Amino acid sequence: MATSGDSSGHVALVTGANHGIGAAVAHALARRGVAVLITYLRLDEPPAEGTPAVYGQQRSAGADAVVAAIEANGGRALAVEADLADPAAAPALFDAAERELGPVDILVNNASGWVQDTFGADGHDAAGRAMAPVTAESFRRVFAVDAMAAALLIGELARRHVARGASWGRIVGITSGGPDGFPSEVSYGAAKAAQVNYTLSAATELAAHGITANLVNPPVTDTGWITDAVREVVRTSDRLVSVAHPDEVAEVVAFLVSDAARLVTGNVVGMR
Repeated sequence: MATSGDSSGHVALVTGANHGIGAAVAHALARRGVAVLITYLRLDEPPAEGTPAVYGQQRSAGADAVVAAIEANGGRALAVEADLADPAAAPALFDAAERELGPVDILVNNASGWVQDTFGADGHDAAGRAMAPVTAESFRRVFAVDAMAAALLIGELARRHVARGASWGRIVGITSGGPDGFPSEVSYGAAKAAQVNYTLSAATELAAHGITANLVNPPVTDTGWITDAVREVVRTSDRLVSVAHPDEVAEVVAFLVSDAARLVTGNVVGMR
C-alpha cells in the first residue's frame, strides 16, 4: 500500500488499538517508521443485541497479534493493557513508552467507552440494535474514556513535550456525530463533542510548542459491528454516504501526523 510520507524517528501512543480503527492506525504509522505504543482493554461482555458476535470477540481480544504483525514487517511496537477510565493510566502509559520506545510525540485518541443510550422510548435503533436509557453509569462509562482520558493524555503529552523543550508534536482525535448531536447514541456523541473541544483548545494553546491538533470524523466504519441492516440504513440515508474500511481512516490519520501536514491544525476532518 502506498504511504503518505515517512515519519520515522517518532513515537506514537494509539489508544484502543487491539482492533478496528486503532489497529489500522498502529499499522499505518509503523509502516512509516513510527514506533507505536498500543493501549487496549479487554472487554469481556457480550455485544449489544443486533451486533455481530465477532465484534464482541474483537473487543475482548488482546493486542499481541497487532504487535506481532508490526514486528514481522520490521516495525517497533509495544502493547499495554490499561483502563483509561483510571486517571493514573495516562502518566503510566507515557512512562512505559519512554522506557521502551522513547518520548511520545504523536498521540492518537481512538479508544471509546461506547454504549448505546437514548432519551427515546423506542428500545431499538433503525438497524435493530438494542438501546438503553441514559443513566449515570452510561454517562460515566463513556465520558471517562472519550472525554476525560483524552484530555488527560493530551495534558500528559503537552507537559512532557514542554519539559524536554521539544518542538514537534501531533495530536489526532477520532470523533463522531456532529452539531445536531447523536440521536440513539447520545452519551457517545456528547463525550465526543467534549473531546473535540479539548482537542481544538490544544491546537491553539500548544501551537507555539510545535504541536498540531486535529480530529477525524470518519463515516460509518466496518470494525466488525456492521450488519446488512446497517448497510441498508447507510444506503437509504440522505446524510450517510459510505461504509469505510479502517485502513481508509488510518490513512487520513497518518497524513495528519506527517510533516506534510505541519500547517494543518485546529480542524475536524470530515469523511463521507
